[in-house]
Amino acid sequence: MRVLSDLGQVSAVAWNELVQGQCGRLHPLLRHEFLHALHATGCASPATGWEPQYLTLWRQQRLLAAVPLYVKHHSYGEYVFDWSWAEAYRRQGQHYYPKWLSAIPFSPVGAPKILGSDDTARLALVQQLLRLVQSSPLSSWHGLFLAPDEMRWFEALGCSLRRSVQFHWHNRAYTDFGHFLQQLSAAKRRKIRAERRKVAQQGLRTEVLTGTDLQPWHWQFFVRCYEKTYHEHHSSPYLNLAFFERIGQAMGEQIALFMAYQGDSPVASSLCLYDGHTLFGRYWGALQALDCLHFELCYYAPIEFCITRNLQLFEGGAQGEHKLARGFEPSEMYSAHWLAHSGFAAAVERFLGYESVGLDGYLDEMREHSAFSARFEP
Repeated sequence: MRVLSDLGQVSAVAWNELVQGQCGRLHPLLRHEFLHALHATGCASPATGWEPQYLTLWRQQRLLAAVPLYVKHHSYGEYVFDWSWAEAYRRQGQHYYPKWLSAIPFSPVGAPKILGSDDTARLALVQQLLRLVQSSPLSSWHGLFLAPDEMRWFEALGCSLRRSVQFHWHNRAYTDFGHFLQQLSAAKRRKIRAERRKVAQQGLRTEVLTGTDLQPWHWQFFVRCYEKTYHEHHSSPYLNLAFFERIGQAMGEQIALFMAYQGDSPVASSLCLYDGHTLFGRYWGALQALDCLHFELCYYAPIEFCITRNLQLFEGGAQGEHKLARGFEPSEMYSAHWLAHSGFAAAVERFLGYESVGLDGYLDEMREHSAFSARFEP
């Protein structure tokens, strides 16, 4: 076992072989190039409250298993919210931070976090991970947006399990966007067509750029849009231009940048990443408010991209009940948690039990608001 504070200590080839073997494809947000860019550009670094402590398993010089692991000094950029837990610790005079975290920084996407050459290596790493965090003075460990098969290991080792909900779009062998619309109720079809007409009536056109189409000015423009979105919500952006330029150069073939123009002038953009199966929606921004453009760049154009590329799933990001009206469906996401303090651990376990009951009711309610026609059963 080795703990690595710098992902540069592992070759990109060896790391990506683990990702490819575990996922069956090269998951873009687990790629060495993506994760290392977060650290090398200072976005997820000790200075920003993310201390990389990757746990790895080796046989001589061969990498057998690995898990992204951080010492976190806050809960920003996680999307599975534990602020109330931290506040409960504070009220009792206890320290919640720092804590351990296994996740992809700033990325609420479902993906394996325990990467391994086989299940024997993965289970050995899980066991060592729990030994490491339980022997440390830190308050807790949290594994976010885990793959379903990982949950059974953490449950068997005494972790509390938590469910949450996102909204995903599924490709059911659609031939084009019109074929997808045919499966929706008449009211939802009319609404989407009306929204797309409004975009066109404002003189807007869109394009998607991937790979070598991505030029330096595209990234400079995108970052202006991205930063404006954060500032409008009175918060600070997590990522910088250096990060986006770096992944654009290293893995542009897995990046889809959707651009909107009014005449010849770019006015908005959205960024997605993708592999052979899934499109991951991440960031969006516009330099001016234009009616329905958010829906076009963040949902409709990416859905068309999925259909054209035969991608099976579109993860549009965290939250967003408004996605239901646009053909997205509720999907369960999973996380696991271990707390060192037995009293707090018991309280969190009770809380999660109540939350799970409420989540079941929420899922039922969301399914009742499906955009799909009654004659079509997703």
